[in-house]
Amino acid sequence: MGCIYRRGKIYWVKYYRNGKSYAESSHSEKQEIAKRLLKKREGEISMGELPGIYLDRVSFDELCRDLITDYRINKRKSLDRAELAVKHLSEMFGGMRAVDINTASIKEYIESRMQVGLANATINRELSALKRMFHLGVRCTPPKVGNVPYIPMLRESNTRKGFFEHQDFLALRDTLPEYLRPVVTFAYYTGWRRREILNLTWDKVDLKAGIVRLDPGETKNDDGRTIYLNKELAQEMRILHGKRRLGCPYVFHNEGHQIRDYRDAWRSACGKLGFQVKDEKSGRMIAGRLFHDFRRTAVRNMIRAGVHERVAMAISGHKTRSVFDRYNIINQDDLKEATQKQEKYLQLQNGYTQGTLLNKKASIG
Repeated sequence: MGCIYRRGKIYWVKYYRNGKSYAESSHSEKQEIAKRLLKKREGEISMGELPGIYLDRVSFDELCRDLITDYRINKRKSLDRAELAVKHLSEMFGGMRAVDINTASIKEYIESRMQVGLANATINRELSALKRMFHLGVRCTPPKVGNVPYIPMLRESNTRKGFFEHQDFLALRDTLPEYLRPVVTFAYYTGWRRREILNLTWDKVDLKAGIVRLDPGETKNDDGRTIYLNKELAQEMRILHGKRRLGCPYVFHNEGHQIRDYRDAWRSACGKLGFQVKDEKSGRMIAGRLFHDFRRTAVRNMIRAGVHERVAMAISGHKTRSVFDRYNIINQDDLKEATQKQEKYLQLQNGYTQGTLLNKKASIG
């Protein structure tokens, strides 16, 4: 059994768990408050739970360290994004006890991030990191947090819908520097992610079989991938193979160096072609097209060409149907074509109906 005693004017409680004694301050001069604390701790111990004193000592900063450690040991590709989310979360929750973080304080954080003009999707990524911290804390042995606070997620309505029509792709490709033209051509046809393309090495290319592959662990979702080159890509690969530089393993390179930052060239090409929009925050004109728009474009083109959705997903590297559907963009031409198809169908139906009625009249006559 535990007991209550005083240190100066403050009441303390003492209790035992697995033969080990624990002393905890009630932070009060009232004996009744100390009694309630002791009763609470003894109840937790009788239920096989850790005394709350353990959880009270866990800080937000400790949960942050555990999150980053989890990302590192599991070699997650989004480690940089997690570190950035932790940095922003720490501006509000740094130094706080984990038990003091609740839904009300989380909503204050959301509001503060919205006030600086961040998109809902960006805030949600930070909230996801916070939620992951608490889930890891619950799963620890012994647990570091007793429960996960309710974390409201924001509705994301800022999904980009950009894509390239074929003439826009040709114009951009011809305007970009020569070393970038094979990159955008590959992206336009395959829908691969930018980093997957720029990291592609010659040991993944079989020119004789016309195959390019990525091994498991080299893609964002860690799945392997194999594509067959069409005539244009196969010809492009043969040209690039003839331009290989000694000591450079990369298929796409700039004078023997891996392509990393091409933003200036991209902005310049978009400016020349008029592919620019006004940034609502800064008021400056920025590139109105993203490299990622090629990913949406490739998916849409494959579906329009009649490629089965599962095959298109295997080529582009989409693992889930929900994400794939976000890239299968419908534009005004698609809607117009649907109307024309419906009109043609109804005309055929109307002709069929009229013909049936005439036949009936003829038979009656």
